[in-house]
Order: sequence, then structure tokens, then C-alpha cells
Amino acid sequence: MKILVLGCHGKVGFELTRALAPLGEVTSLGREPRDGLCGDFERPDELRRTLRRLEPDVIANAAGYTDVDGAEAERERAERVNAEGPALLAAEAATSKAWLVHYSSDYVFDGSGATPWQEGDEPAPLNVYGATKVRSERAVRDAACRHLIFRTQWLYATRRQSFLSKILQAAATRDRLQVVDDQTGAPTSAALVADMTAHALRVAVARPELSGTYHLAARGETTWHGYARVALDAARQRGLPVRPSDAAIEPVATGVFPTVARRPLNSRLDVERFEQTFDVRLPDWRVGVANAVAELARVTKSGAVQR
Repeated sequence: MKILVLGCHGKVGFELTRALAPLGEVTSLGREPRDGLCGDFERPDELRRTLRRLEPDVIANAAGYTDVDGAEAERERAERVNAEGPALLAAEAATSKAWLVHYSSDYVFDGSGATPWQEGDEPAPLNVYGATKVRSERAVRDAACRHLIFRTQWLYATRRQSFLSKILQAAATRDRLQVVDDQTGAPTSAALVADMTAHALRVAVARPELSGTYHLAARGETTWHGYARVALDAARQRGLPVRPSDAAIEPVATGVFPTVARRPLNSRLDVERFEQTFDVRLPDWRVGVANAVAELARVTKSGAVQR
């Protein structure tokens, strides 16, 4: 099986290159041209030629415009990358009979209520980024290609900057922290998303009727404040520098940190459909955070340089 990974330098894309290797021959591309191949969604003609040259059996699209606030000002660029690019992939996949794996987001929902969102709930994005993700999903479905759309959330990776790395960096130098406590979701490891993608793809290739949309995230729920408390407790246990006490990690409302784009307050995703379809039990979010902190501690103590 020939697999093309797009967005290989991002959180999920980096992990996909590893996780999908046992399934076949993997070609990984970022935005930069390589060996006459192009993975840049802003060069659609070159991207199309690349797809037709490689003739992949699976296209795993982890590329995207992920600057949520930036998308408000760069609407056209966000549309090209997040909506028009996946539409091109879907059209090519439909023609070549390839599978398309595409990643979407909790931001397709408006964050109302307090119950987990299910796959069939109606999208109602609050911002441009979320709207582009809705468009990408519709384009993939409308193309009628075999596809797996995975909505995920609150992603982190030990090799890339994220809330996890930033809170650890802040805690090493500051005595007090303020962290948002009225947004709820599940911190999810990019490695978990990649590993579960490989498992689901292996099952789906043999059962094309499983083509569809799934929520893929760690189990459980917390706020950014709860996430910070767990991460910093794990950091203390691993001997990393943490200056604030628990009492000095102050919970605050979203409005304390104004942003250009609105964020959903309820990002809970119901993952039962994924678990039942692919016969797995996703781990609680605390497990992944503890493992990530342990890995970061090893990197710090060894003096290795993070990319």
C-alpha cells in the first residue's frame, strides 16, 4: 500500500510518518518542494501533479492553516489551505479510488451546552478557522471518495510547541499563573491520534462501509486550568522546575485573555462511535499528559534540543 502524508512537519503529520510505516510505503511531504514533489496547498496545480505521479492508495492530510486568530485576517489563505486544498484531495481520491484521511476540529461547533458533541450534531462555527473546517468536511463528503474524517481537539506533541510546552516553560520562570477555567475539552496527544489513525485505516481498508466521520480524542474532560494543574504536578514528580504552588495557579474566565477569534466553551467530543466501530478503548487524557511530561523531562535532563 502506497501512503502519502501531507503536513509532515506538523504535530499530527510528524507522528503519522511513524505510525503509518507498518502499513506500507510512506511518502511524507511538507510545504517545501522535494524531489519534484509538492505538498503545498497554495500550489494546487503542482499538488495535483504530485498526486497523479505518486498514485497513492491512501492520502493522509495532516496539513492545515492552524493560526485561529490569524485566520480572521487571512480569510482567503485559510480558505485555500483548509477548504480548497482538501477539496482537491477529495476529488483526486474519488477519481483514483484512494482513501482520504482528513483531520477536522472541535471548532466546527459553537461550544454551547455542556454535553459532548456527537458526529451528527449540526456544525455552527464561531470563527473563520472553524468555518473552513466545516467546508473541508463537506467537500470530502460531497466528492464521494472513501474517507475517514477525524475531528480532534486540544492537540499537543512533545516535539512541537503547544499549550503543554508553554505552560511548563511559564512555570519554570514565574511564581503565579492565570489559566482559563471556563473552556472544557480533552487534551489529546498527536501520537495517540496518529496511532489510532493507523489502526482505523487498517480496519477500514478491509471494510469500505466504515467510511465516514469520527470523533478522535482522549477520553475524559477538563479545563485549561485543570490541564495545567495535572501537567505541572507531573512535572514536579519528574524533577522539572515548577515555581507556582497549586494555589498560585489562578483559574480565570476566557474574557481575561481577549482573542481576535472566539473560542468554543464546550469542546467535549463524544468518542464512543470511534471506539465501537474500531473496537478500541481510548485512554483518559491524563495518561497522555503524564507520558508527554515524562518524555519532556527526559529530553531536558539529557540536554537534547527540541525541534
